[in-house]
Amino acid sequence: MQGLPTPDPPTIVVTGSALPATPGDKAQHVDVLQARDLADAPAHALDAVLVQLPGLQLFRRSDSTTGHPTSQGVTLRALGGNASSRALLILDGVPQADPFGGWVNWPAYDPAGLAQAMVVRGGGSTIYGPGALAGVIELRSLAKPGFDASVEAGSRHSLNGHAYWGQQIGGGLLTLDAQAGRSDGFIPVTRATRGLADQAAPYREASLRGRWVAPAGDNVELQLGGLAFVDHRERGLPFTGNRTRGGDVSARLVGRGRWQWSALGYAQWRNLRSSFASTDDERATATRVSLQDSVPSRGFGGGFEVRPPLGSGVDLRIGSDVRYVTGESREYYAFVAGEPTRRRISGGKSLTAGLFAEGSVVRGPLTFSAGARLDHWRIADGKLVERPLGGSPTRDDQYADRSGWQPTARTNALLEIAAGLDMRAAAYTGWRLPTLNEAFRPFRAGADATAANPTLDPETLAGAEIGLTFRRSQLDLDVTAFTNRLSNAIANVTLGEGPGNFPGVGFVAGKFRQRQNVDHVRVRGVEASARLTHGRWWLRLGASLTRARVEADGAAISLDGLHPAQTPNLGLTGSIGWDDRGRSASIVIRHMGAQFEDDLNQHRLPPATIVDGFSAWPLFQHVHLIARAQNLFNVKVIAGIADDATVERGTPRTLWLGMRIKTQ
Repeated sequence: MQGLPTPDPPTIVVTGSALPATPGDKAQHVDVLQARDLADAPAHALDAVLVQLPGLQLFRRSDSTTGHPTSQGVTLRALGGNASSRALLILDGVPQADPFGGWVNWPAYDPAGLAQAMVVRGGGSTIYGPGALAGVIELRSLAKPGFDASVEAGSRHSLNGHAYWGQQIGGGLLTLDAQAGRSDGFIPVTRATRGLADQAAPYREASLRGRWVAPAGDNVELQLGGLAFVDHRERGLPFTGNRTRGGDVSARLVGRGRWQWSALGYAQWRNLRSSFASTDDERATATRVSLQDSVPSRGFGGGFEVRPPLGSGVDLRIGSDVRYVTGESREYYAFVAGEPTRRRISGGKSLTAGLFAEGSVVRGPLTFSAGARLDHWRIADGKLVERPLGGSPTRDDQYADRSGWQPTARTNALLEIAAGLDMRAAAYTGWRLPTLNEAFRPFRAGADATAANPTLDPETLAGAEIGLTFRRSQLDLDVTAFTNRLSNAIANVTLGEGPGNFPGVGFVAGKFRQRQNVDHVRVRGVEASARLTHGRWWLRLGASLTRARVEADGAAISLDGLHPAQTPNLGLTGSIGWDDRGRSASIVIRHMGAQFEDDLNQHRLPPATIVDGFSAWPLFQHVHLIARAQNLFNVKVIAGIADDATVERGTPRTLWLGMRIKTQ
């Protein structure tokens, strides 16, 4: 008898993604930029792409091409005023903030090598862990076969290159993504306030990211990742060069069977070298005032999540995660005749570990979810040591270890009112631990000095929101109203003005500040977005209108009723584009409302509106001509005002032209 045919083995498809979204996730306020949005943006830098989303804000208006690395914090919903990020950035499940300072090294991430950037607004600490005060920015790497490369030349002798390669090998997928860029830069200080010492701010950067995704058994996927980057920049004066190097490695197992689960482990390394200078009153000469010759930091962590099969429209996720960081700042200061006379070392260690559970239920038109989390935190081995070179310490502060427990919770609800019309609501809490930089390192900026504060408490957030979403055919509308209260907000609080000697920093010619917990920052606002597609055309609009105020007493009473520093009340974005079989063009208009440079609201940064653009045109099969324009009309964007009235500007008009080869 002829035997039965042997069935073909089941096809195993690797995805490189995490576990799928749960029904409760639908009730969250989410914006998504897909791979095309990221690769075909007017700017190459990821931070300059993300700020097109309403309510997303960098600490300063200077983007990562000119801003100092330590000022590159990111936040949402007007919870700014701090260079440490209040929104959690993750890449393939791994937190990306600098382990020592909490800022983001944006040049490490190539937008053209990402499959998606998802922005979740509102406190997300319950699932994502500490740091997700204002929300979460989740990046997902591309995971598909093919080849994509581009090279572009731009203003001020700028060059940028990108390459992505994905290849199926055996049962897995290997991907590599690389990018590099350089520019002679522009002079950050405006023409009216610059002097002979002011010069251009060039940069050089490069990054390489690799992933291996392969089956590791029945319904189990192994994901291995690695990232390395280097970033060199000048800040527009002699003796202001900085360099950052870093790397990540991670491993994640994802189980996609009846019991869904994931397990993640990662390690990170960062090192910053940064020099600082001051000028005379005429800005004719510059002298070095301090040198952070090394800021080594490490981060280690992991997490586990399981989703038991409950059925009947009920989902449950249970998990835990842990993150341990260590770092210190090693610096020379008190320069005399160009040479340092003193040495300072400051830093410590911190640990957060938490357990969480979240359940969601779908009953007809109603989806409801609720979750809770409990974290334990510890800050240990804090120190601040100062000594003259070749001498004994004049300051040797060893701070007591501190620890505590922090509960958080979140509830979401979604009601389908009619076909395409949903109402959603959420209430949440979140928290963030002070960074090692905030707790232990004093610093100077020009004539001003800011003292550290080893007694800082964690920031906590309580908030709520309600929104309407309408989706019909080619039209998407979303409107959300929210209220947030940030308690124990960490801010640089002005406590005095020199010349004079002040505790923790010594002699100060300008303003003396200290990092302190401010009672509250209250924010109320409305966010709205619209997307319309008609044939080959599309239109996107976004708006963020907020009212943020500081509530303070005691030493910070002078801040009571003021705007948080670096927090605009209004943000508007609009873009229109056309796409026809590989031919595309788009224009992006972004309006930045007025904001204040400082905590005392003495230096107002005026509003600004800029226009950006992108275009691609096929020349041959798989070959496109591409053009980009940033700040097309060369609007002067005031990015900073110093106490000596020196004005810093954002990126002026920058034009790019290049070629792209794409085989996917």
